[in-house]
Amino acid sequence: MGLHFARIATCALALVAVSNVACSHPATHKTKTVWRSIGSWSGHGDAQTDSFDIGYNDIRIRWETKNEKPAGQGTFRAAVCSAVSGRELVTAVNQKGIGHNVAYVSVDPHWSYLLINSKNLDWTVTVEELTALETP
Repeated sequence: MGLHFARIATCALALVAVSNVACSHPATHKTKTVWRSIGSWSGHGDAQTDSFDIGYNDIRIRWETKNEKPAGQGTFRAAVCSAVSGRELVTAVNQKGIGHNVAYVSVDPHWSYLLINSKNLDWTVTVEELTALETP
């Protein structure tokens, strides 16, 4: 019985040692969030963008207007619309004249598009989604 007990004790100690090594160095993954481009468009005048998928995370719309002619007469409006029903979900930007900014938008998950109404200026928009990345 002494030899059998010694073998069991040795196995138990080996298991404890292995589990301590495994537990003392847990895998550490850090998560960082980044904004990933979904699409980018530019133009002059009214437009409808390609459809894009808005998931459960927020999106942001980076926009810029320039080359206003005649001065003081430019307008720019960007609305997020449902690609399924066509209804407007939210007005993201409503700008008079030259400018640039970032609009943060939170809507239910949807296939969407931007409806651009613009007059007397050039515009660019980029839609980005918040994405979590794991880093080692």
